[in-house]
Amino acid sequence: MSSKTQPLHSSKVGTRTAEIVREYGPFGGSDRVGGVTHDGRRVWAATGTKLVAFDPASGEPMDSLDVACDAGTAFDGTYLYQIAEARIDKIEPATGKVVASIPAPGNGGDSGLTWAEGSLWVGQYRDRKIHQVDPKTGAVIRSIESNRFVTGVTWVDGELWHATWEGDDSELRRIDPADGTVLERLEMPPGINVSGLESDGADLFYCGGGGSGKVRAVRRPKRAAA
Repeated sequence: MSSKTQPLHSSKVGTRTAEIVREYGPFGGSDRVGGVTHDGRRVWAATGTKLVAFDPASGEPMDSLDVACDAGTAFDGTYLYQIAEARIDKIEPATGKVVASIPAPGNGGDSGLTWAEGSLWVGQYRDRKIHQVDPKTGAVIRSIESNRFVTGVTWVDGELWHATWEGDDSELRRIDPADGTVLERLEMPPGINVSGLESDGADLFYCGGGGSGKVRAVRRPKRAAA
C-alpha cells in the first residue's frame, strides 16, 4: 500500500484560548498521562503501566487494566488500541487481554492515536506527522505533515483535530483532512501541555496532561448554523 505525504500549511487562522471546563486526576499515584480515549461511557487514560477508566461526570474511577501504555490510546467501538513503545496493541476492554499487535509507524516515536473511518490515525511527535494506518497490518496509507510537534489526534463530526506540544506551549488544531490546511487553533494556557487527545463525540475534548498526571476537558468550539 503506497504512502502519500501531504503538507500541513501554516497560515493565519482563527485562534482563541482553549476553555478548560474540568480537570481529572492524578490517577492512582501516577505522575503522567499519555494517551486518552472515550468509549461512549468512560474516559480511559494511559498512565504508563496501567490504563485507568473513569466516569467523566463524577470523576470516579471505574476500571483499570495492567497493560503497557506509554502513549496514544484509541477505541473502535469494541476494542481498545494502545501504543506501547514500538507497537500498537489491540486490547479487550473487559479483560485487558492483548488479542493482536501491529508495528507502530514511528518505531517508538509515536504519540497520539485515534480510530476513524476504519483506520488508526497515529501522531508522530518529533517527526511532526500524522499517519493513517491499516489496523490489521500497520501499513501507512497516507501521511500529513505538521510544522509543530504532534501529540494527540482525534476525529469528531468529520473534523480532524490534533494536539501540539513544543516547549511550554500546546494547542489544539483543526485541520483539513484532504490537504492538511490548518483551519482553527485553540491555545492552551501557558505551561499546560497536551499529550493525548480524544473527543467525546459531542461538546468536549479530553486532553492528556503529560507530566501533570491529569486529564483536562476542553470545550469544543460551536459551529455557526448554516
